[in-house]
Amino acid sequence: MTTRLTQARWTHVALPTGDLDKAIEFYTSLTPLVVVERFRDAAGESAWLSNDKQSETPMVLVLVSFDQDRGGRLGLLTPFAHIGIEVPRRGDVDALAERARERGCLHWEPQDVPGPVGYVCALKDPDGNVVEISHNQKVFDTVRRLWAVPDD
Repeated sequence: MTTRLTQARWTHVALPTGDLDKAIEFYTSLTPLVVVERFRDAAGESAWLSNDKQSETPMVLVLVSFDQDRGGRLGLLTPFAHIGIEVPRRGDVDALAERARERGCLHWEPQDVPGPVGYVCALKDPDGNVVEISHNQKVFDTVRRLWAVPDD
């Protein structure tokens, strides 16, 4: 099924990685993202990750591993720049922080931050990029509420 594009839309963020398999393992085990598709061409390989079955408003994290960069550490999102992922329960932040702590990739300990931030921690992916895990930040809900189409 192809949807006709009627206006510009935000579709993805692309990050380079020195080890695609390691990056995929990080994102699929410590975030809700799953692999949508993988590609290979003359320059290297890439993978598209998104929320499972999120077809209505897909947002994709594109991980790109150029052959020339293999084995390097290519983090761009530091020290505060980050990808944000909201989880449904406060305990999810704590559980992910514990798993990240055990793996040596916890960047910020869980903490309550005044609104609109909420309860957050942050992880570092294998390339050093920061991934914020939040509860009660309400970015998604706020945008939907502010831009909701009024009832007729």
